[in-house]
Amino acid sequence: MAKAIMVQGTMSNAGKSLLTAGLCRIFKQDGYRVAPFKSQNMALNSFITEEGLEMGRAQVMQAEAAGIKPSVLMNPILLKPTNATGSQVIVNGEVLGNMSAREYFAYKHKLVPEIMEAYSRLDRENDIIVIEGAGSPAEINLKEEDIVNMGMARMAKAPVLLVGDIDRGGVFAQLIGTVSLLEEEECQMVKGLIINKFRGDKTILDPGVSMLEEKSGIPVVGVAPYLSIEVEDEDSLTERFDKKQEVGQIDIAVIRLPRISNFTDFNPFESMEGVSLRYVSHLSELKNPDMIILPGTKNTMEDLLWMRQSGMESAVLKAAAAGTVIFGVCGGYQMLGETLSDPMHVEAGGTIKGMGLLPMDTVFEEEKTRTRVKGAFHKVSGVLEGLSGVELEGYEIHMGISRLKKDALALTDIEDFVGDGQKKADGAQYNNVYGTYVHGVFDKEAVAKAVVTALGKRKGIDTEQITGVDFQEFKETQYDILASELRKHLDMKKIYEILEQGL
Repeated sequence: MAKAIMVQGTMSNAGKSLLTAGLCRIFKQDGYRVAPFKSQNMALNSFITEEGLEMGRAQVMQAEAAGIKPSVLMNPILLKPTNATGSQVIVNGEVLGNMSAREYFAYKHKLVPEIMEAYSRLDRENDIIVIEGAGSPAEINLKEEDIVNMGMARMAKAPVLLVGDIDRGGVFAQLIGTVSLLEEEECQMVKGLIINKFRGDKTILDPGVSMLEEKSGIPVVGVAPYLSIEVEDEDSLTERFDKKQEVGQIDIAVIRLPRISNFTDFNPFESMEGVSLRYVSHLSELKNPDMIILPGTKNTMEDLLWMRQSGMESAVLKAAAAGTVIFGVCGGYQMLGETLSDPMHVEAGGTIKGMGLLPMDTVFEEEKTRTRVKGAFHKVSGVLEGLSGVELEGYEIHMGISRLKKDALALTDIEDFVGDGQKKADGAQYNNVYGTYVHGVFDKEAVAKAVVTALGKRKGIDTEQITGVDFQEFKETQYDILASELRKHLDMKKIYEILEQGL
């Protein structure tokens, strides 16, 4: 049976996901078999396992930190928002259906057996489980039959570390206020407080830490610094979208669609010196990039209409006509075609005109494609001809089927990671416009490097100084840095005591 410890936060974006990953890495380094767990995650950034099952990317990141393969056991419930009041509900990696917030609130208690079965299997296979909560345990309107914060801690008999975000200000009110809204039994479950994202002279903070311990009766087990660690983050409150980046030698602009998903596809470009990766949501921000990327989206048709109404579509069409490289991934790829049809009302229903940059039509179907893939690029024409033959890996996760018109050229040949080795054509290319269904298409160093080299060649820039990285190896170094920094600022001896004592 595994020991368990739970990381909860005073609010969303307090740093739970990163601290959970850091603890997973520390426990792994100390020789334990460790796994992350989050009973319910709400995110549009998702991942497909080797078994073809869907889970949240935050738990994938934490599994990487723990040195193990991602499994849906680590995230048995994934909610993917479809609009302001509803979500697609995914249980054990497969779609259960769409529910409004009220419907799900009434239904969620029925999922407790699924949660506990997943947790029990991890419990049998590991020495330590690091559980992540969601939002805040003090959401008094949501506490009834809670399955993700104190309710989960109770089911797993896991002591709780409560994290507050000092970077936003008001951290003492966050922590004391949260504790004061908990039931007495729940207060007893909180064994340590963590102040997160601290910048400055800690000696100035020390008197406040003493008062916090005195008022709460709970020890502060760490003051963690603000860390600029390049690992995948949750999509809802990511800081990536707000970065004001100077235009680099090679400038790549990602259209920030209202329902953007899986923007982690483009993280590899962020680690390349001389390359700027910018997320743009207004015409004034677009400027004159070397490549425009249309990313994945939870609702292709509605986001295409947003592109049309905002003037972004016209700007992309104008850029394409001028020779700018346009690259679409998943939903962004679908937008680039000639028509999008939704006879089963998977999205908005009906048929709308696409952007007309790729010779293909897309029809949305009820069955979701979920598979990990590997393969290589076809003979690629145009600016990105340097991609020809380059190997890639990634995953597909989409509802639509795109069919190329006569004589249209596919972009890649791919096959299932776990399958019979049968290859299939994927994506499309036409002039300087390219598209693929493969998420993670840029993760391999050779792919990102070939793209940047091609863009540089077109501008007459020597890109030899712009080096790519193996993104998986790069992330490993980031997890080690995270663990090293947390060891300096968390009282790991006390945390091990809390873990050992349990509840």
